[in-house]
Amino acid sequence: MFALFDVSLQLNGFPINKAKSELQHILNLSEPDYLSFLDRKKKKIVAFHFQNNPFYKKVLGETVPENWQELPVLSKSDLQQPLLNRLSKGFTKQNCFVNKTSGSSGTPFIFAKDKYSHALTWASNMLRFGWHGIDFNHSYQARFYGMPRDSIGYQKERLKDFLSHRYRFPVFDLSDTILEGFLDKFRTQKFDYINGYTSSIVLFAKFLQQKNIVLKSICPTLKVCIVTSEMLFENDRILLENQLGIPIVNEYGASELDLIAFENPQGEWQVNAETLFVEILDENNQAVPYGMQGKVVITSLFNTAHPFIRYEIGDIGILDEKSTPQKPILKKLIGRTNDFALLPSGKKAPGLTFYYITKSIIEDNGNVKEFVIKQTKINTFEVDYVSEIELNLTQIQKIEAAIALYLEKGLIFTFVRKEKLERSKSGKLKQFVSLIKEKAE
Repeated sequence: MFALFDVSLQLNGFPINKAKSELQHILNLSEPDYLSFLDRKKKKIVAFHFQNNPFYKKVLGETVPENWQELPVLSKSDLQQPLLNRLSKGFTKQNCFVNKTSGSSGTPFIFAKDKYSHALTWASNMLRFGWHGIDFNHSYQARFYGMPRDSIGYQKERLKDFLSHRYRFPVFDLSDTILEGFLDKFRTQKFDYINGYTSSIVLFAKFLQQKNIVLKSICPTLKVCIVTSEMLFENDRILLENQLGIPIVNEYGASELDLIAFENPQGEWQVNAETLFVEILDENNQAVPYGMQGKVVITSLFNTAHPFIRYEIGDIGILDEKSTPQKPILKKLIGRTNDFALLPSGKKAPGLTFYYITKSIIEDNGNVKEFVIKQTKINTFEVDYVSEIELNLTQIQKIEAAIALYLEKGLIFTFVRKEKLERSKSGKLKQFVSLIKEKAE
Protein backbone atom coordinates (compact mmCIF):
# COMPACT_ATOMS: atom_id res chain seq x y z
CA MET A 1 0.00 0.00 0.00
CA PHE A 2 1.04 3.60 -0.65
CA ALA A 3 2.87 5.11 2.34
CA LEU A 4 1.30 8.60 2.21
CA PHE A 5 2.56 9.70 5.62
CA ASP A 6 6.18 8.78 4.88
CA VAL A 7 5.99 10.46 1.47
CA SER A 8 4.56 13.68 2.95
CA LEU A 9 7.47 13.82 5.42
CA GLN A 10 10.00 13.27 2.63
CA LEU A 11 8.39 15.98 0.47
CA ASN A 12 8.66 18.41 3.40
CA GLY A 13 12.39 17.75 3.68
CA PHE A 14 12.31 15.33 6.62
CA PRO A 15 14.50 12.29 5.69
CA ILE A 16 12.31 9.67 7.36
CA ASN A 17 13.91 6.60 5.73
CA LYS A 18 17.40 7.59 6.91
CA ALA A 19 15.99 8.34 10.39
CA LYS A 20 14.25 4.94 10.60
CA SER A 21 17.51 3.22 9.63
CA GLU A 22 19.54 5.06 12.30
CA LEU A 23 16.91 4.43 14.97
CA GLN A 24 16.95 0.71 14.19
CA HIS A 25 20.76 0.71 14.40
CA ILE A 26 20.59 2.28 17.90
CA LEU A 27 17.99 -0.27 19.02
CA ASN A 28 20.21 -3.14 17.88
CA LEU A 29 23.25 -2.01 19.92
CA SER A 30 24.53 -4.26 22.69
CA GLU A 31 24.58 -2.75 26.17
CA PRO A 32 28.33 -1.86 26.09
CA ASP A 33 27.97 -0.43 22.57
CA TYR A 34 24.93 1.57 23.64
CA LEU A 35 26.85 3.11 26.57
CA SER A 36 29.63 4.11 24.14
CA PHE A 37 27.04 5.56 21.74
CA LEU A 38 25.41 7.57 24.54
CA ASP A 39 28.71 8.95 25.83
CA ARG A 40 29.79 9.88 22.30
CA LYS A 41 26.48 11.59 21.41
CA LYS A 42 26.42 13.60 24.66
CA LYS A 43 29.94 14.92 24.06
CA LYS A 44 29.25 15.55 20.38
CA ILE A 45 26.07 17.59 20.88
CA VAL A 46 27.71 19.75 23.59
CA ALA A 47 30.79 20.34 21.44
CA PHE A 48 28.64 21.20 18.41
CA HIS A 49 26.62 23.85 20.23
CA PHE A 50 29.68 25.24 22.00
CA GLN A 51 31.29 25.82 18.59
CA ASN A 52 28.22 26.75 16.53
CA ASN A 53 25.64 28.28 18.86
CA PRO A 54 26.46 31.75 20.30
CA PHE A 55 23.59 31.48 22.79
CA TYR A 56 24.89 28.20 24.24
CA LYS A 57 28.52 29.33 24.17
CA LYS A 58 27.49 32.30 26.31
CA VAL A 59 25.73 29.90 28.72
CA LEU A 60 28.87 27.74 29.04
CA GLY A 61 31.47 30.49 29.10
CA GLU A 62 35.02 30.06 27.81
CA THR A 63 35.35 26.28 28.18
CA VAL A 64 33.29 23.09 28.19
CA PRO A 65 33.26 21.50 31.67
CA GLU A 66 35.13 18.22 32.03
CA ASN A 67 32.24 16.42 33.74
CA TRP A 68 28.67 16.15 32.46
CA GLN A 69 27.33 17.00 35.94
CA GLU A 70 29.04 20.40 35.75
CA LEU A 71 27.09 21.45 32.66
CA PRO A 72 24.47 24.11 33.46
CA VAL A 73 20.80 23.15 33.57
CA LEU A 74 18.68 25.20 31.16
CA SER A 75 15.25 26.36 32.30
CA LYS A 76 12.36 27.39 30.09
CA SER A 77 12.83 31.00 31.16
CA ASP A 78 16.40 30.86 29.77
CA LEU A 79 14.88 30.15 26.37
CA GLN A 80 12.28 32.91 26.42
CA GLN A 81 14.07 35.21 24.02
CA PRO A 82 13.82 35.61 20.23
CA LEU A 83 14.43 32.34 18.39
CA LEU A 84 17.03 33.96 16.13
CA ASN A 85 19.18 34.53 19.23
CA ARG A 86 19.14 30.79 19.97
CA LEU A 87 19.63 29.20 16.53
CA SER A 88 22.92 27.56 15.63
CA LYS A 89 25.03 28.94 12.76
CA GLY A 90 23.63 28.01 9.36
CA PHE A 91 20.07 27.56 10.58
CA THR A 92 17.13 29.85 9.85
CA LYS A 93 13.39 29.66 10.39
CA GLN A 94 13.14 28.57 6.76
CA ASN A 95 15.52 25.57 6.80
CA CYS A 96 14.41 23.84 10.02
CA PHE A 97 11.23 22.79 11.79
CA VAL A 98 9.84 25.65 13.92
CA ASN A 99 6.97 25.38 16.39
CA LYS A 100 5.73 26.73 19.71
CA THR A 101 5.32 24.87 23.00
CA SER A 102 1.77 24.57 24.29
CA GLY A 103 2.37 26.78 27.33
CA SER A 104 0.80 24.23 29.69
CA SER A 105 3.82 24.79 31.95
CA GLY A 106 3.07 28.52 32.06
CA THR A 107 6.19 29.41 30.08
CA PRO A 108 5.60 28.99 26.33
CA PHE A 109 8.34 29.69 23.80
CA ILE A 110 9.20 29.11 20.13
CA PHE A 111 11.70 26.36 19.37
CA ALA A 112 13.43 24.79 16.36
CA LYS A 113 14.66 21.35 15.29
CA ASP A 114 16.91 20.57 12.38
CA LYS A 115 15.06 18.50 9.78
CA TYR A 116 16.92 15.27 10.48
CA SER A 117 16.26 15.56 14.22
CA HIS A 118 12.56 16.08 13.48
CA ALA A 119 12.57 13.05 11.17
CA LEU A 120 14.02 11.02 14.06
CA THR A 121 11.15 12.24 16.24
CA TRP A 122 8.67 10.82 13.74
CA ALA A 123 10.66 7.58 13.43
CA SER A 124 10.54 7.29 17.23
CA ASN A 125 6.78 7.93 17.24
CA MET A 126 6.21 5.30 14.56
CA LEU A 127 8.26 2.74 16.46
CA ARG A 128 6.38 3.20 19.72
CA PHE A 129 2.89 3.31 18.20
CA GLY A 130 3.91 0.20 16.26
CA TRP A 131 4.30 -1.67 19.56
CA HIS A 132 0.49 -1.58 19.71
CA GLY A 133 -0.23 -2.45 16.09
CA ILE A 134 -0.54 1.12 14.80
CA ASP A 135 0.95 2.09 11.43
CA PHE A 136 0.92 5.84 10.69
CA ASN A 137 0.71 5.19 6.95
CA HIS A 138 -2.44 3.07 7.11
CA SER A 139 -4.10 3.16 10.56
CA TYR A 140 -7.01 5.63 10.86
CA GLN A 141 -6.82 7.88 13.92
CA ALA A 142 -9.67 9.44 15.91
CA ARG A 143 -7.90 12.55 17.22
CA PHE A 144 -9.17 14.38 20.33
CA TYR A 145 -7.20 17.65 20.12
CA GLY A 146 -7.53 21.40 19.82
CA MET A 147 -8.14 23.07 16.48
CA PRO A 148 -7.20 26.58 15.23
CA ARG A 149 -10.17 28.95 15.27
CA ASP A 150 -9.12 31.09 12.27
CA SER A 151 -10.15 29.95 8.77
CA ILE A 152 -6.63 29.53 7.31
CA GLY A 153 -5.30 27.71 10.39
CA TYR A 154 -8.38 25.47 10.40
CA GLN A 155 -7.95 24.49 6.75
CA LYS A 156 -4.20 23.84 7.24
CA GLU A 157 -4.91 21.56 10.18
CA ARG A 158 -7.57 19.64 8.25
CA LEU A 159 -5.08 19.13 5.39
CA LYS A 160 -2.44 17.86 7.85
CA ASP A 161 -5.05 15.53 9.31
CA PHE A 162 -5.85 14.17 5.83
CA LEU A 163 -2.16 13.55 5.04
CA SER A 164 -1.71 11.94 8.47
CA HIS A 165 -4.76 9.68 8.00
CA ARG A 166 -6.71 11.02 10.96
CA TYR A 167 -10.04 12.68 11.76
CA ARG A 168 -10.06 15.43 14.39
CA PHE A 169 -12.67 15.84 17.10
CA PRO A 170 -12.16 19.44 18.39
CA VAL A 171 -12.26 19.50 22.19
CA PHE A 172 -13.28 23.09 22.97
CA ASP A 173 -16.99 22.28 23.23
CA LEU A 174 -17.73 18.94 24.87
CA SER A 175 -21.45 19.34 25.54
CA ASP A 176 -23.70 16.28 25.26
CA THR A 177 -24.96 17.43 21.84
CA ILE A 178 -21.39 17.62 20.50
CA LEU A 179 -20.47 14.27 22.08
CA GLU A 180 -23.52 12.71 20.42
CA GLY A 181 -22.07 13.91 17.11
CA PHE A 182 -18.73 12.30 18.03
CA LEU A 183 -20.55 9.03 18.69
CA ASP A 184 -22.29 9.18 15.30
CA LYS A 185 -18.88 9.53 13.63
CA PHE A 186 -17.64 6.37 15.37
CA ARG A 187 -20.72 4.56 14.06
CA THR A 188 -19.85 5.38 10.45
CA GLN A 189 -16.02 5.39 10.36
CA LYS A 190 -13.53 2.51 10.68
CA PHE A 191 -11.16 4.06 13.20
CA ASP A 192 -8.14 1.99 14.24
CA TYR A 193 -7.15 3.99 17.31
CA ILE A 194 -7.91 7.02 19.48
CA ASN A 195 -5.23 9.58 20.36
CA GLY A 196 -5.61 12.82 22.31
CA TYR A 197 -5.92 14.76 25.54
CA THR A 198 -6.71 12.61 28.55
CA SER A 199 -9.42 14.87 30.01
CA SER A 200 -11.37 15.06 26.73
CA ILE A 201 -11.36 11.31 26.17
CA VAL A 202 -12.33 10.71 29.82
CA LEU A 203 -15.29 13.08 29.39
CA PHE A 204 -16.35 11.18 26.25
CA ALA A 205 -16.08 7.91 28.22
CA LYS A 206 -18.36 9.32 30.94
CA PHE A 207 -20.87 10.22 28.23
CA LEU A 208 -20.69 6.63 26.94
CA GLN A 209 -21.14 5.34 30.49
CA GLN A 210 -24.33 7.36 30.90
CA LYS A 211 -25.66 5.87 27.67
CA ASN A 212 -24.46 2.37 28.65
CA ILE A 213 -22.41 2.07 25.44
CA VAL A 214 -19.04 0.37 24.94
CA LEU A 215 -17.41 2.17 22.01
CA LYS A 216 -15.82 -0.94 20.46
CA SER A 217 -19.29 -2.47 20.10
CA ILE A 218 -20.23 0.27 17.62
CA CYS A 219 -16.72 0.72 16.12
CA PRO A 220 -15.25 -2.81 16.12
CA THR A 221 -12.10 -1.80 14.19
CA LEU A 222 -10.73 0.09 17.24
CA LYS A 223 -7.51 -1.45 18.64
CA VAL A 224 -6.09 0.95 21.24
CA CYS A 225 -6.46 4.38 22.87
CA ILE A 226 -3.35 6.50 23.49
CA VAL A 227 -3.76 9.37 25.95
CA THR A 228 -1.35 12.27 26.22
CA SER A 229 -0.55 15.73 27.62
CA GLU A 230 -2.47 15.39 30.90
CA MET A 231 -2.32 13.13 33.95
CA LEU A 232 -3.96 9.70 33.66
CA PHE A 233 -5.38 8.62 37.02
CA GLU A 234 -5.89 4.91 37.70
CA ASN A 235 -9.68 5.20 38.08
CA ASP A 236 -9.84 7.10 34.79
CA ARG A 237 -7.85 4.32 33.11
CA ILE A 238 -10.40 1.79 34.40
CA LEU A 239 -13.28 3.95 33.14
CA LEU A 240 -11.63 4.25 29.70
CA GLU A 241 -10.93 0.52 29.47
CA ASN A 242 -14.53 -0.30 30.40
CA GLN A 243 -16.27 2.24 28.14
CA LEU A 244 -13.95 2.17 25.13
CA GLY A 245 -13.45 -1.60 25.30
CA ILE A 246 -9.80 -1.39 24.18
CA PRO A 247 -6.36 -1.19 25.87
CA ILE A 248 -5.29 2.24 27.18
CA VAL A 249 -1.71 3.40 26.55
CA ASN A 250 -0.12 6.31 28.43
CA GLU A 251 2.12 8.71 26.50
CA TYR A 252 4.43 11.42 27.92
CA GLY A 253 6.05 13.83 25.51
CA ALA A 254 7.06 17.41 24.83
CA SER A 255 6.67 19.10 21.46
CA GLU A 256 10.12 20.71 21.69
CA LEU A 257 11.78 17.32 22.32
CA ASP A 258 10.16 14.04 21.36
CA LEU A 259 8.13 11.28 22.97
CA ILE A 260 9.75 11.07 26.41
CA ALA A 261 8.06 7.92 27.70
CA PHE A 262 5.55 5.56 26.15
CA GLU A 263 3.78 2.58 27.66
CA ASN A 264 5.12 -0.63 26.14
CA PRO A 265 3.09 -3.86 25.67
CA GLN A 266 4.34 -5.08 29.09
CA GLY A 267 2.68 -2.08 30.78
CA GLU A 268 5.99 -0.32 31.54
CA TRP A 269 6.33 3.42 30.89
CA GLN A 270 9.48 3.02 28.79
CA VAL A 271 11.67 6.11 28.44
CA ASN A 272 13.03 7.09 25.02
CA ALA A 273 16.75 6.37 25.34
CA GLU A 274 17.44 6.50 21.60
CA THR A 275 17.04 10.20 20.79
CA LEU A 276 17.01 11.61 24.33
CA PHE A 277 19.06 11.39 27.52
CA VAL A 278 16.74 11.69 30.52
CA GLU A 279 18.02 12.55 34.00
CA ILE A 280 16.23 12.90 37.35
CA LEU A 281 18.01 15.57 39.40
CA ASP A 282 17.74 16.98 42.91
CA GLU A 283 17.56 20.68 43.83
CA ASN A 284 21.36 20.95 43.46
CA ASN A 285 21.21 19.48 39.94
CA GLN A 286 22.78 16.20 41.06
CA ALA A 287 21.43 12.88 39.74
CA VAL A 288 19.29 10.97 42.24
CA PRO A 289 19.28 7.15 42.51
CA TYR A 290 16.61 5.14 40.70
CA GLY A 291 13.45 5.11 42.80
CA MET A 292 13.86 8.67 44.12
CA GLN A 293 11.88 11.64 42.85
CA GLY A 294 13.41 14.72 41.31
CA LYS A 295 13.07 17.15 38.44
CA VAL A 296 13.03 15.77 34.91
CA VAL A 297 15.98 17.10 32.91
CA ILE A 298 16.40 16.11 29.26
CA THR A 299 19.08 16.35 26.58
CA SER A 300 18.16 16.08 22.91
CA LEU A 301 21.01 14.03 21.45
CA PHE A 302 20.47 14.95 17.80
CA ASN A 303 19.05 18.50 17.58
CA THR A 304 21.78 20.68 16.06
CA ALA A 305 19.52 23.65 15.23
CA HIS A 306 18.77 24.51 18.86
CA PRO A 307 20.37 23.43 22.17
CA PHE A 308 18.26 21.34 24.50
CA ILE A 309 21.10 20.22 26.75
CA ARG A 310 20.25 19.41 30.38
CA TYR A 311 16.94 21.13 29.77
CA GLU A 312 14.59 21.26 32.76
CA ILE A 313 11.20 20.49 31.31
CA GLY A 314 9.29 21.51 34.45
CA ASP A 315 8.08 18.09 35.59
CA ILE A 316 8.76 15.99 38.68
CA GLY A 317 9.25 12.26 38.15
CA ILE A 318 10.75 8.98 39.38
CA LEU A 319 12.70 6.38 37.39
CA ASP A 320 11.99 2.79 38.39
CA GLU A 321 14.59 0.83 40.35
CA LYS A 322 14.73 -1.76 37.55
CA SER A 323 15.82 0.89 35.01
CA THR A 324 19.02 0.53 33.02
CA PRO A 325 20.70 3.24 30.88
CA GLN A 326 19.52 1.46 27.73
CA LYS A 327 15.99 0.86 29.04
CA PRO A 328 14.95 3.43 31.64
CA ILE A 329 11.42 2.97 33.02
CA LEU A 330 9.41 5.95 34.28
CA LYS A 331 7.83 4.77 37.52
CA LYS A 332 5.78 7.86 38.20
CA LEU A 333 5.16 11.36 36.89
CA ILE A 334 4.14 13.51 39.85
CA GLY A 335 3.32 16.78 38.11
CA ARG A 336 4.83 20.05 37.07
CA THR A 337 7.19 22.05 39.27
CA ASN A 338 4.89 25.08 39.01
CA ASP A 339 1.86 22.99 40.00
CA PHE A 340 2.73 23.18 43.71
CA ALA A 341 0.62 25.04 46.24
CA LEU A 342 2.28 26.94 49.07
CA LEU A 343 0.15 26.44 52.20
CA PRO A 344 -0.21 28.66 55.31
CA SER A 345 1.99 26.28 57.36
CA GLY A 346 4.81 26.72 54.84
CA LYS A 347 4.23 23.27 53.41
CA LYS A 348 4.57 22.86 49.62
CA ALA A 349 1.99 20.44 48.21
CA PRO A 350 1.62 19.22 44.63
CA GLY A 351 -1.55 20.75 43.17
CA LEU A 352 -2.57 17.31 41.95
CA THR A 353 -2.93 16.23 45.58
CA PHE A 354 -5.98 18.50 45.88
CA TYR A 355 -7.26 17.29 42.55
CA TYR A 356 -6.78 13.64 43.46
CA ILE A 357 -8.48 13.89 46.87
CA THR A 358 -11.39 15.91 45.51
CA LYS A 359 -11.77 13.69 42.46
CA SER A 360 -12.02 10.52 44.54
CA ILE A 361 -15.00 11.94 46.45
CA ILE A 362 -17.06 14.01 44.05
CA GLU A 363 -17.00 11.48 41.22
CA ASP A 364 -18.50 8.64 43.27
CA ASN A 365 -21.92 8.91 41.62
CA GLY A 366 -20.78 10.12 38.19
CA ASN A 367 -22.59 13.45 38.62
CA VAL A 368 -19.51 15.65 38.18
CA LYS A 369 -18.17 15.48 34.61
CA GLU A 370 -14.89 17.36 35.15
CA PHE A 371 -13.36 20.03 37.35
CA VAL A 372 -10.30 22.19 38.00
CA ILE A 373 -8.85 23.67 41.17
CA LYS A 374 -7.49 27.23 41.47
CA GLN A 375 -5.49 28.59 44.40
CA THR A 376 -6.64 32.21 44.79
CA LYS A 377 -4.98 32.99 48.17
CA ILE A 378 -2.50 31.15 50.36
CA ASN A 379 -5.36 29.51 52.27
CA THR A 380 -8.16 29.74 49.68
CA PHE A 381 -9.04 27.47 46.77
CA GLU A 382 -11.81 27.55 44.19
CA VAL A 383 -13.16 24.37 42.64
CA ASP A 384 -14.83 25.00 39.26
CA TYR A 385 -16.89 22.02 38.13
CA VAL A 386 -19.38 20.88 35.49
CA SER A 387 -22.22 18.65 36.72
CA GLU A 388 -25.84 17.66 36.22
CA ILE A 389 -26.70 18.50 39.84
CA GLU A 390 -25.04 20.97 42.19
CA LEU A 391 -22.78 19.51 44.87
CA ASN A 392 -24.54 19.09 48.21
CA LEU A 393 -23.29 20.05 51.67
CA THR A 394 -22.43 16.44 52.60
CA GLN A 395 -20.14 16.06 49.57
CA ILE A 396 -18.44 19.39 50.27
CA GLN A 397 -17.87 18.48 53.93
CA LYS A 398 -16.33 15.12 52.90
CA ILE A 399 -13.90 16.93 50.60
CA GLU A 400 -12.93 19.43 53.29
CA ALA A 401 -12.40 16.63 55.82
CA ALA A 402 -10.20 14.66 53.40
CA ILE A 403 -8.06 17.71 52.64
CA ALA A 404 -7.67 18.49 56.35
CA LEU A 405 -6.61 14.87 56.92
CA TYR A 406 -4.14 14.57 54.03
CA LEU A 407 -2.81 18.15 53.93
CA GLU A 408 -3.71 20.59 56.71
CA LYS A 409 -6.65 22.15 58.52
CA GLY A 410 -8.02 25.65 57.99
CA LEU A 411 -8.02 25.71 54.18
CA ILE A 412 -11.02 27.46 52.62
CA PHE A 413 -12.74 25.95 49.59
CA THR A 414 -15.46 27.49 47.42
CA PHE A 415 -17.29 25.42 44.80
CA VAL A 416 -18.49 27.06 41.58
CA ARG A 417 -20.71 25.12 39.20
CA LYS A 418 -20.14 26.06 35.55
CA GLU A 419 -21.64 25.21 32.17
CA LYS A 420 -18.19 24.37 30.80
CA LEU A 421 -14.56 24.81 31.83
CA GLU A 422 -11.98 27.08 30.23
CA ARG A 423 -9.39 25.22 28.17
CA SER A 424 -6.07 26.52 26.88
CA LYS A 425 -5.68 27.60 23.27
CA SER A 426 -4.41 24.12 22.44
CA GLY A 427 -7.44 22.50 24.09
CA LYS A 428 -5.73 21.14 27.22
CA LEU A 429 -7.43 21.32 30.59
CA LYS A 430 -5.04 22.60 33.27
CA GLN A 431 -6.11 20.67 36.35
CA PHE A 432 -4.52 22.89 39.00
CA VAL A 433 -3.63 26.58 38.77
CA SER A 434 -2.03 28.78 41.42
CA LEU A 435 -3.00 32.44 41.08
CA ILE A 436 -0.98 33.69 44.03
CA LYS A 437 2.27 35.56 43.44
CA GLU A 438 4.37 33.57 45.89
CA LYS A 439 5.05 30.25 44.17
CA ALA A 440 6.57 27.09 45.51
CA GLU A 441 9.91 26.70 43.80
